Amino acid sequence: MKNPLRDFIVREKPVAEEEQPRPDDKETGVTTERPESSDGGDDDSINKDAQAGVQNIEAITKVWTTRDLYIAYVLIWVIYFVDSIQQGMGSLLTPYVTSAFQEHSLTATTGVAANIIGGVSKLALAKILDVWGRPQGFLLTMCLMVFGLVLMAACNNVQTYAAAQIFYWVGYNGISYSTTIFIADTSALKNRGLVLAYVSSPYIATVWITGPLAQSVLKTIGWRWGFGVFAIATPVVCLPLYFLFAYNQRKAIREGILVRRKSGRTVLQSINHYFWEFDITCLILLSAGFTLFLLPFSIYSNQRYGWRDPLTISFIVVGVVLIGAAVVWEKYFAPVKYMPWELLKDRTVLGACVLAAVLFIEYYIWTAYFNSFLQVVLRTSVLQTGYISSIYSLGSCFFSVPVGLAIRRTGRFKWVAMYFGVPATILAIGLLIHFRHAGTHLGWIIFVEILYAFAGGACVICEQVAVMAAASHQQVAVVIAVEGMFSSVGGGIGGTVAGAIWSGVFPRKLMEYLPDESKPDFAAIYGELPTQISYPVGSATHQAIVMAYDAALKNMFIAATAITAIGLAGVIAWRDIKIKDFKQVKGRVI
Repeated sequence: MKNPLRDFIVREKPVAEEEQPRPDDKETGVTTERPESSDGGDDDSINKDAQAGVQNIEAITKVWTTRDLYIAYVLIWVIYFVDSIQQGMGSLLTPYVTSAFQEHSLTATTGVAANIIGGVSKLALAKILDVWGRPQGFLLTMCLMVFGLVLMAACNNVQTYAAAQIFYWVGYNGISYSTTIFIADTSALKNRGLVLAYVSSPYIATVWITGPLAQSVLKTIGWRWGFGVFAIATPVVCLPLYFLFAYNQRKAIREGILVRRKSGRTVLQSINHYFWEFDITCLILLSAGFTLFLLPFSIYSNQRYGWRDPLTISFIVVGVVLIGAAVVWEKYFAPVKYMPWELLKDRTVLGACVLAAVLFIEYYIWTAYFNSFLQVVLRTSVLQTGYISSIYSLGSCFFSVPVGLAIRRTGRFKWVAMYFGVPATILAIGLLIHFRHAGTHLGWIIFVEILYAFAGGACVICEQVAVMAAASHQQVAVVIAVEGMFSSVGGGIGGTVAGAIWSGVFPRKLMEYLPDESKPDFAAIYGELPTQISYPVGSATHQAIVMAYDAALKNMFIAATAITAIGLAGVIAWRDIKIKDFKQVKGRVI
């Protein structure tokens, strides 16, 4: 019987020189530099001018079998399946972790540094994947994710939990990034949207698992083991993919397709070489600068003198100085530039990065306390909250399949984001401003979530295809890293805005609305989600809490709606690229 999937498995054919896209052709190519060697010229040989990691993956795709390619994609699906369960459950457990230490108000703050550092580190990871190889980078990020999960399980305060989040998100983002690079390495550009939809499809199944699992964990083994179980499961599902890559890399070496070359450097010389090659100085300056600058906006209300507190002021000042130092270092002193400025001059790349940042900013603004809102204001259980909060994952992954098919059929992607993705996102968040009140029928919230999910699925697929279409194979890892950096930094900014709004509005309104007999319990009500839920519906204290939520979320939803409009400008800047019959990768690909 004919296998329909086999129609997608092709050995990429060489493209004659006259068929190669012109660098300035808006219908086919957008990169300002596409030398013949970047795609291997007129044959399917390994690009000798590419970095070692690119040569390695090109060699792997030449020697592995169709069976290995199928196995790799199955393993990636399993990895996404397990990681999506953990991520979904983790978002439900986080308010209970912070509440365990009487710090529910810091729910949004715990992820600020993690998002910033996780995003900035992607450029360093891109260099690791290109210089050392895809398998090595994948293994490194897996270890960081496991270490983060272990720290979460063992933490004794919010500070340790926030530090664990840094390791976790650097690792999680790294695994996601590494597998995205693998997809770019092993799929034809016209099929890439569909392939990205496939690897995201586990969310369709896990949406029904995370809520019951989180509720069961809280009632039985506790949130610590909720993280501990996945510290064990993560390497179990990730290591087989690493070994598959490593096996085929050795196979390429045995067949003489890939030649190992000794660097001739000592250990100390190698450390010195990679310190400058990865521009660790800029990485540290940017990570510390953005983190120190953004954190005070969400923690100032916890300081004795608020904005006038010496710690708040010093964080902002030192953060600005470090960001400025990173810019000066990068412009005048760095022997190897950390930021690929030339790529950011391409309007398609820059526009896609702007959209990526905007999507994460608005998402982290309006979702930061949304799960708490559902449980306190609309009185949903942890199970129901899990289902509702998972609608985005379910809907976006489901809708990304027809989006991928539409892109493959039409050969274009800009129209999907410009006429549906971004406008529908703005509409969905705007509707939440109206539906944030107590007494709102849950069906309206679900409707808005579904609309937002469909729009999000369209935006994410189009944004990722846009940055990949703007690059040669040699540049793919870097442009995806830049896009990921904008996303993660956007998440950090969004979390900061949410934390600032919450800290500035919720406690003030809560103290204003609380009845006199409940004001002595203000600290417990403000700091603990279970305490907020414990008051019966209709009581004066519960009504005060609901009104405080109403005031805080109104500002969050308005801010998220306004910022999303900027994303439309980013999409308009894209070139209307035709990606049909556009060659980018070599070997046995989908």
